Amino acid sequence: MEILGIDIGGSGIKGALVNAETGEMLTERYRIETPASKKPDDMAKVVAEIVEHFNYKGPVGCGFPSIVKNGVCKSPGNLHPSWVGVNIDELFTEYTGHEFTVLNDADAAGYASMNYGIGKGKDGLVIMITIGTGLGSGAFYNGVLIPNFELGQIPYKKYKKIEKWAAASAKEREKLSFKKWGKRFNKFLGFVELIVCPDLIIVGGGTSKDWEQFSHRINIETEVVKAELMNHAGIIGAAVACLREQHHGHLH
Repeated sequence: MEILGIDIGGSGIKGALVNAETGEMLTERYRIETPASKKPDDMAKVVAEIVEHFNYKGPVGCGFPSIVKNGVCKSPGNLHPSWVGVNIDELFTEYTGHEFTVLNDADAAGYASMNYGIGKGKDGLVIMITIGTGLGSGAFYNGVLIPNFELGQIPYKKYKKIEKWAAASAKEREKLSFKKWGKRFNKFLGFVELIVCPDLIIVGGGTSKDWEQFSHRINIETEVVKAELMNHAGIIGAAVACLREQHHGHLH
């Protein structure tokens, strides 16, 4: 079954057609920059452009970089504050004419890893961390998603949330070497270990492609592995979640 998966990030919005049974991407990924305003209507227009690009008919799965509860945005994350309270499913359905299932982006990436990747068949508590503009996290217990496990939102020192200090955007903003940034990321993983004591941590998101540059800086007790689907996991997982989760954005 072909399903369009869309992954919304702080810097880019990406989509591809996915075989929801095998988790295989059937097309090249199509990417458009996230609008500078990061406001709902501007971003919905880009989502509609991606749907049109694939000339797609059918339900769409979408990973979104914030807390999503029953299709509603509960926190702006790294987007515009006007997102709070918006029913994302319904907004995207209104702009595209397609039913949407929207979930947190790290939850979507986790879905991909747990169904087709390194997390497949793994029991216990598995945490997926995605490194990008922010630090996303998805949690799975015995393969079942625990939604909105947002560990990047933990306050740290003078920072409202630790992702401001330890995400890829901090590395870029402060021009940190992999050595310096890797120490920060390890500190974050130390907090994750302390708070939820997982059985396995899977690291994905854009920065995971540089795994060899920083993985030796990780020295926590929990096993930490790289997500082999890397940057495509959000798209693949969103498509799979579309089958597994309830559609919220209904066509009228």
